[in-house]
Amino acid sequence: EWKPSASAGEWKPPSASSKPLFDARPPMPDGRPPFDAAPPTKPPFDASKPVFDARPPFDAAPPTKPAFDAAPPTKPKFDAAPPTKPAFDARPPVSVGISSKPTSISSIGSKSASISSKKATASISSIGASISSKPAPAPAPAPSAMEEDEDAIDENDPLFVAVLKIAGGDKVKAMKMVGDPDSLMQYPEVVKILEETAGDGSEEDLTAGVSSMDIDDSKPSATPVAMEEEEVAIEEVTDEGDPREHLNLVFIGHVDAGKSTLSGNILYLTDNVDKRTIERYEREAKDRNRESWFLAFIMDTNEEERAKGKTVEVGRAYFDTEVKRYTILDAPGHKNYVPNMIMGASQADVGVLVISARKGEFEAGFEKGGQSREHAMLCKTLGISHMVVVINKMDDPTVNWSKERFDECVTKLRPFLKSCGYMIKKEVKFIPISGLSGANVKDEVDPAACPWWKKSCAAKENNTDKPTLLQLFDSLVISGREASAAVRIPLLDRYTDRGTIAMGKVESGTVRQGQKVIIMPTRQQFKIEGVWANEKPVACARPGENVLIKIGGASVEEIQKGYVVCSMEDPCRAVDKIIASIALVDLPDTLPVFSAGTTAIFHCQCVEEECTVSQIFETTNHKGVVTKNASFAKVGMKVVVKLDIARSIPCDTYDNAPFLGRFTLRNEGKTIAIGKIIKLPPKKV
Repeated sequence: EWKPSASAGEWKPPSASSKPLFDARPPMPDGRPPFDAAPPTKPPFDASKPVFDARPPFDAAPPTKPAFDAAPPTKPKFDAAPPTKPAFDARPPVSVGISSKPTSISSIGSKSASISSKKATASISSIGASISSKPAPAPAPAPSAMEEDEDAIDENDPLFVAVLKIAGGDKVKAMKMVGDPDSLMQYPEVVKILEETAGDGSEEDLTAGVSSMDIDDSKPSATPVAMEEEEVAIEEVTDEGDPREHLNLVFIGHVDAGKSTLSGNILYLTDNVDKRTIERYEREAKDRNRESWFLAFIMDTNEEERAKGKTVEVGRAYFDTEVKRYTILDAPGHKNYVPNMIMGASQADVGVLVISARKGEFEAGFEKGGQSREHAMLCKTLGISHMVVVINKMDDPTVNWSKERFDECVTKLRPFLKSCGYMIKKEVKFIPISGLSGANVKDEVDPAACPWWKKSCAAKENNTDKPTLLQLFDSLVISGREASAAVRIPLLDRYTDRGTIAMGKVESGTVRQGQKVIIMPTRQQFKIEGVWANEKPVACARPGENVLIKIGGASVEEIQKGYVVCSMEDPCRAVDKIIASIALVDLPDTLPVFSAGTTAIFHCQCVEEECTVSQIFETTNHKGVVTKNASFAKVGMKVVVKLDIARSIPCDTYDNAPFLGRFTLRNEGKTIAIGKIIKLPPKKV
């Protein structure tokens, strides 16, 4: 025990004025030095606030919050199926026509057995599905799901009692065995129970179950729904169309002959264009310094066509009279657009050859290289049986309704049209008009300006006694239209508008909504969902009508230009080799003679395909001399040849279907031959 020394004397605390040491503390009660005593009233310097790192460890979870990876105690694991919901691929028991109560295994088994009759395996499969409400166990099933399924089972059910007996009283094993029904068929007691319970249950439930299975296993029912809508649409459209006869007029001729102006004036005179629109076109034409073009703007709607004054695409418009209905097809006159002209002429029944009577213009269009000659020849090749020759611009100051100029043009045209195959007296009509002023279009020309025309009509000098152009159109009679024949619709184009819409002309037969057709040459079968004539919905369309048809179930790729819509009973042929009789009318400068190996573009209705002359059978010159197996032919000869076409095309012989048996051969921008198909390869058995 420590005691203070005598020399030190009794220890006394320092005075208040003295400065204590840094570790001076109040003295202990027993007199010991205070350097190791903690002050009772002041805590140590490090006890006044917690140390900077004095907090729970970073990995210690709060006592009231579970760890970040601890699942909530009331929520099953993410891969555990909900106890009351079957697995994602388990169908509800009612979808197979079985009772939704899983407590009666015997009744479930009996209903399943009656559905599959002798196949007890399928019955036990449905039993297992109804008991476990899920297929094979999930990779990590929640224990509570199995427990709830076990609680839902009726342990007094005879079938489950038998399975439990086989499992040796192990309930878990019994549940697994029920989940594998195929393995239970090896136990006779299970088979016996199923046979005893077969025949129980409601027949209505079984019938409903079978029906539901048929729907589940079948394809989606989109098509039947569409068919129901089609039937409704067919019933709604009852319009059989206008009973008046319909004619397609194609206006052809050389550039600047006045085709578009005449077409526009016909529409204006028949009240199909209002006066305000005409005034707007007049202002627009005046701004372009082309005052006489305003009527052409009615047909030439393209900005490029209006700027250049040249028709590029085939214009289409409609007008009617008291007697007939008409479709105007304004064909381009430039030689670069002859394929477009062929497409328009292939739809026409009547050709309107517009000739300019102005000095120099008639000669330019009719001489070699002029489009008046080529257009007239193409029209005959494409099956146009009537030709109306319109001598336009008779009011021009260089003509002034001169009878001499009119007779000069007619005299030069007659022999050429006869060489094209037209019968002049029956099939060709001549009439003088002014397309800009409208003289002799709807109203007869003033006798003071043209005194000779009335006498000429009365004498039928120009194969007509009708003084005006519209009266002449009304007098034309088109023969050969058979409404009861097989359907033939060559397609001009197609587009998509809530389905595939095809455009074409009904050449023969009658097409109706709901009719089943076959498309040649692909031989695909479709159903007609809608028919439009002149853009109006109708129930049917007869020969001569320009129609739009909606082809159900067809894509745009399956319908192409040049295909033919045919009747199911009698489709046309699709071949790539033909024997034809052709007439050589011209040859390009690079091709002096026509021989085997010559290539050209084959135009038949709307088809454009490359072809090659593979063999020449015979030639006939202008004197009628026939040469068998000739090696070549020249211009002016008639030739019987065999043509190999690049791809199969829909066609027919000229005798069976003239509109599918006529064709044209073109090479280097020129029409070199016109012909008709005389023989096709034999049909393949």
